[in-house]
Amino acid sequence: MIENTDFTPPATPWPLLAQWFAEAEKAEMNDFNAMSVATVGTNGMPSVRILLLKGYDENGFVFFTNRQSRKGEHLTANEKAALCFHWKSLRRQIRVEGTIQPVSDAESDAYFSTRPRGSQIGAWASQQSRPLMSRAELEQRIADVEKEYDGQTVPRPSYWGGYRLVPLMIEAWQDRPFRLHDRFMYHRASAAEPWNVERLYP
Repeated sequence: MIENTDFTPPATPWPLLAQWFAEAEKAEMNDFNAMSVATVGTNGMPSVRILLLKGYDENGFVFFTNRQSRKGEHLTANEKAALCFHWKSLRRQIRVEGTIQPVSDAESDAYFSTRPRGSQIGAWASQQSRPLMSRAELEQRIADVEKEYDGQTVPRPSYWGGYRLVPLMIEAWQDRPFRLHDRFMYHRASAAEPWNVERLYP
């Protein structure tokens, strides 16, 4: 935890992220890995929603979704996105901006196989982001998929998979008295270049 304004951030964001995520997992009651994901459509209109981070390392931040959903269409058209983690109990925030890459089929398959069977069925039954006439229609689609895969392993739909946000900017923010917050921004021009870090005015 940043205890005073003399804190010197590490040369890369990863040690700080590892510490903050670990502390958030202990402090947050629900979904410490929840994040806002912002995308932009072809009309230039931004859109934001909450998703769960499923993993991160120095290659980027990974999440999964229906690629035919609205967010999937945005990410296909504009391979850039932003993430925001807010841990209210810790009074901290992490913002991330970068480019988007689809994860491999093998990585998507591996994660899909760990999902509860009900979630696997739902991935087939839900035409995510499309109009739904009634709840009964969705329940019928679920029943149909359950029947189709009764007694079988549910395969991953070809349109369902993961994305990796490769960060070019990571900002760490921590609340301080009188709105004199701590802000540190890591940035780089490309994933092949080293990180630069600087303190920002609150």
